[in-house]
Amino acid sequence: MEGSLFQIAGGTVTGTDHLAVGRPNQDAYAFRAEGGCLAAVVCDGCGSGARSEVGAALGARLVTEQVLGALRRGGDIESPETWEEVRRGTLAPLQAMAGCMGGSLAEVVSTYFLFTVVGLAVAGDTACAFSLGDGLIALGDELLRLGPFPRNEPPYLAYGLLDRPPGGEAPRFIVHRAFPSSDLRTALLGTDGALDLLESSSRQIPGGGGEVGPISRFWEDDRTFGNPDAVRRRLALINRAVTRPVWKEQRIEREGGLLRDDTTLVVVRRARGARA
Repeated sequence: MEGSLFQIAGGTVTGTDHLAVGRPNQDAYAFRAEGGCLAAVVCDGCGSGARSEVGAALGARLVTEQVLGALRRGGDIESPETWEEVRRGTLAPLQAMAGCMGGSLAEVVSTYFLFTVVGLAVAGDTACAFSLGDGLIALGDELLRLGPFPRNEPPYLAYGLLDRPPGGEAPRFIVHRAFPSSDLRTALLGTDGALDLLESSSRQIPGGGGEVGPISRFWEDDRTFGNPDAVRRRLALINRAVTRPVWKEQRIEREGGLLRDDTTLVVVRRARGARA
């Protein structure tokens, strides 16, 4: 996606741990720019939720639209009231769907609707990075590692649907950085699987293809924004499994992918020549 000010691209791959047991990719992402506002989100479904990819996919779209709506209505990007509006606006359709699905609310929520959120919002002269749960945010050279949380149990937005959420209180969005949008040159949003990507920067891509390299490669490479499938293809290359014969030793050599967890990225770059 390309807008007048920013170029945006995203992609996701299934982690090797999920592939090994036949589980689907439980991550999702969404982004949209409209009316001078931009919202981008990555979501990671709870690993223990049997169908949490449903909530992640819905949540990515719902949060993106709720952020855009709040900003178009003039919401202050730094105000807790704006983010409470986003939270409630996202929960409302999830609650309506859960009420139509039968069974207990707690069972429906834990099976379908537990997901984390990592996002970027831009409105006029201000930008911010926000989250509800774990993951990764890169703003230029600054890396924000979100989590891990105790017992590997991050907060989930959909806990706000329960009468008794874990911890006793419904989780809220956190704004990690708010800054002039003119300062936004590059940004990367990642689910927690992106931490494997960080740690693999000096390793070789399975089957050849050179070094994985730093995550800055995603926003420095023009191909990221020239092909809508470029981010996914790069992640898939890093995570491919390679099998090849070693004839002299009469054996088969197997090399696995480097990303154990589902990994999802959204990459943002100020368009070349765009004025701040």
